[in-house]
Amino acid sequence: MRVDAHHHLWDTSEREYPRLSGPGTEPLWGRFDTGRLEALARREGFGATVVVEAATDLRETRDLLSACAGSTLIAGVVGWVDLTDPGVHDVLAELAEGPGELVAVRHPAEIEPDPDWLLRPEVLRGIAAAGAAGLAFDLLVTPAQLPAAEAAARSLPEVRFVLDHLGKPPIAGAPSPDDSPWAARTAALARLPHVSAKLSGLVTEADWTRWRPEHLAPYVHRALDLFGPDRLMFGSDWPVCTLAADHSAVVRTAEDLLAGLSPTETDQVMGGTARQWYRLD
Repeated sequence: MRVDAHHHLWDTSEREYPRLSGPGTEPLWGRFDTGRLEALARREGFGATVVVEAATDLRETRDLLSACAGSTLIAGVVGWVDLTDPGVHDVLAELAEGPGELVAVRHPAEIEPDPDWLLRPEVLRGIAAAGAAGLAFDLLVTPAQLPAAEAAARSLPEVRFVLDHLGKPPIAGAPSPDDSPWAARTAALARLPHVSAKLSGLVTEADWTRWRPEHLAPYVHRALDLFGPDRLMFGSDWPVCTLAADHSAVVRTAEDLLAGLSPTETDQVMGGTARQWYRLD
């Protein structure tokens, strides 16, 4: 089964999404719902998807879990909880008893001014609580925050970590991975066997209007070298990807860049890793 391991759902008329307030994000305003998602995913042969938080709002997490429960396509939710809440164990237990399938937790560390935010004791306790509840933890970080992500993951070997968007490599400004610190920092993270990564969000790290598959290729190939197919998963990052490419173009680009793999390895990236890492039913 093919799995789109990273997409979003939202309606900007019903909830505020501060991360959609930047310049050029106007095309993302509006309603992006399960119906639109299912039409796109089914067309590209995906049998399951994972929806990811976008609002750092517990109400959104509950809404996404309800959408998961009412969908034959959404197999899991990467939700937001307040990791610093002393009662985070109880919150996670409550979410587990409700509708839908919470498979991971994410907090967008990229919005935190402190580059070592992930290493704060109360944050590490929250991540540990997610792991104890059987959940993975998604890392949404910038390249400058990769050392903190590596240190946090190293200190919590019992937690499954997923690096979203390959750690947001500077594709638009660096034609080669070796032209930025991203490569060495990602390599350090990839040496930890309990860390996987997503081939997601890359078209929007490239030049939105001029990108070509060959611009992404060095980063995808480096990720394959570092993580291998068993720890890489595909995610469309719809609808954010539409700032640079439609859903079909993102899928086709990924397939083209994975063309050197065996069919078994391709199946692993396009579904198997997500099923295993998120423990999808």
